[in-house]
Amino acid sequence: MNDGLNHRSEQIIKHLLRTGTATIEELLAIVGSSAPSIRRDLVRLEGRGLIRRTHGGAELVEPLLYEPFRYDSSFLAREERHAAEKRRIGLAAAEMVQAGDTIGLSAGTTTTHIGRSLRHRQKVQVITNAINIGMELCNQPGIRTYVTGGVVPWAWSFSLTGSAALAFLDDVYMDEVFLSVTGLDAERGATTLETDEATVYRKMLKQSKQVIVVADSSKIGKVSPALICPINEVHTLITDTGAPVDALAPFERQGIRIVRV
Repeated sequence: MNDGLNHRSEQIIKHLLRTGTATIEELLAIVGSSAPSIRRDLVRLEGRGLIRRTHGGAELVEPLLYEPFRYDSSFLAREERHAAEKRRIGLAAAEMVQAGDTIGLSAGTTTTHIGRSLRHRQKVQVITNAINIGMELCNQPGIRTYVTGGVVPWAWSFSLTGSAALAFLDDVYMDEVFLSVTGLDAERGATTLETDEATVYRKMLKQSKQVIVVADSSKIGKVSPALICPINEVHTLITDTGAPVDALAPFERQGIRIVRV
């Protein structure tokens, strides 16, 4: 059985990943074809759990796996902070992933958007220490997802740390690791809040060919307590257009590829 999507369905999904919702008329203008063909594609996409059909159109299915967190204000604040920028960064990062790649996704709200942008893809392996990313990808036939195991280090965290996570990472190699950070500074490097988490991320970076930091503009120039890696270990930075050019110049001078979306 072929679980892949046709080109038209791919275009529909990519548009909904950018916009969240669309009418049949909007989809016709983007992908061409006919309204009956578009509707048949929407039926198939809904069957895959990727979209929900609405009266006159469709909307992207945002995974409903966070019910225990629905009324937790700190979780909601993290999800909603710079949400539009994180969505764009997630889309741009997902476009870098090729069929056959094995990628790493660190825990984080921005890397969660990368996972969501990959749900329709085929022949991709994902290694993550994030419980929520594993949950969001587990029902997609084209993606094989590995969750490291480990300890949940603090309340309301999706990030797995500890010796079990590190032991799992000893035996895997990745083409790219997409790293979510709380701070990225040209002198102090990539940082996060917890030392246990930073230790797991360092192991992910060691096991990968390419290190891609995904960070919205609010993280640029910030320094958090726990060092993940010095800046010379980063190959690419994907950020948003709110990041000033002069703030990014020190990273470019050190040979880091900058993608602003």
